[in-house]
Parts: sequence; structure tokens; C-alpha cells
Amino acid sequence: MGRGDKKTAKGKRFKGSFGKSRPANAPKVAKKNAAKKAAK
Repeated sequence: MGRGDKKTAKGKRFKGSFGKSRPANAPKVAKKNAAKKAAK
């Protein structure tokens, strides 16, 4: 379990892949900005 393990978020970061533990479409900043635009 660690950098070599593709099933963990750290392993996915190291490999540069996305999946269940590290989804590609989950940037927190973008969600906040979208919420601000919707409120206006």
C-alpha cells in the first residue's frame, strides 16, 4: 500500500491515473466557482 498501489489515491497520483479512489472530475475549486455563478 503506497505509491506502487494503483488502488489507493496516492498510487493513482504517482501513476497519473484516475478512478474510484481518485476521480478525474472532482476539482473542489471548480465546484465552488460554479456555485457562485449559479447564485448570481
